[in-house]
Amino acid sequence: MAQSVLHLGVGARLARLCAITATVALGVTAFISHSTAQTPPAKKPPAAKPADKKDAAAAASSPWVKLCEKATANTKDKDGKDQKKELNVCMTHHERIDGSSGMVVVSAALQQLKVEGEPKDKQQFLIMVPTGVLLKPGMRATMFPKDLWAKVEKSEKIDKAEEAKLKAITLDYTLCHAMGCTAETDATPELISMLKSNAGMMVFALRASGAPVAFPVPLTGFDQALNGAPVDPQKYGEARKALMMQIAQRQKELGEELKKQNDALQKMQGPEAYGKTPPAPPAKK
Repeated sequence: MAQSVLHLGVGARLARLCAITATVALGVTAFISHSTAQTPPAKKPPAAKPADKKDAAAAASSPWVKLCEKATANTKDKDGKDQKKELNVCMTHHERIDGSSGMVVVSAALQQLKVEGEPKDKQQFLIMVPTGVLLKPGMRATMFPKDLWAKVEKSEKIDKAEEAKLKAITLDYTLCHAMGCTAETDATPELISMLKSNAGMMVFALRASGAPVAFPVPLTGFDQALNGAPVDPQKYGEARKALMMQIAQRQKELGEELKKQNDALQKMQGPEAYGKTPPAPPAKK
């Protein structure tokens, strides 16, 4: 398997790049509702679902965004001597966040790495899901064309004959950390073509218990983001921070409301609810 940027010693930069990506691409309000994935029933897809301000606003209408950053990697030449090479890292990235907790539900990215002196870019496709998954079986993702993705979104049944339109890929887990487990595969021209031409992707993983779980990932906007100019990382970082603050404020408000409800319930269950002091329990004989 081709090495990812994480294996080239620029993992911190890549992690920062991923951290400021497409959470805001769907808009703040889109993420404030709960996002949950369901296990798919038999024969039926799961129901689980240089930039200026003008450029940032345009990118915010798409669930995919592209961010790029330059970095430096320490490598060895053919004689074993240390040498530094300039890297240009681009991520065309989608991320879905649970609006109640701020945790990443699923993220997917096409990673393009241009290394100084090398004729071809290194391209990997990565998907991250929450921790607690079985690593050995790997991950599977199925591409859905527009008509069948519309059925997925409506929780409609896909006929046996229509299943021939679906394209599946497999990914191997390469890294787990506090935020989730990442699986990856080489981004071949065929895979990139599938990402461009399909409307959605269903990601399948196995929980530690062996139960399957599915994560829907829309592909709308992927082609435009990939072929467009990168957005301003600073502006997206600021937007992501604002989103996290909004989620934190919502959590605080929900906690305060829950406390009020609990206090009211305790009062209802207290002596005043009966209009008099309840009788003492009978003495033990």
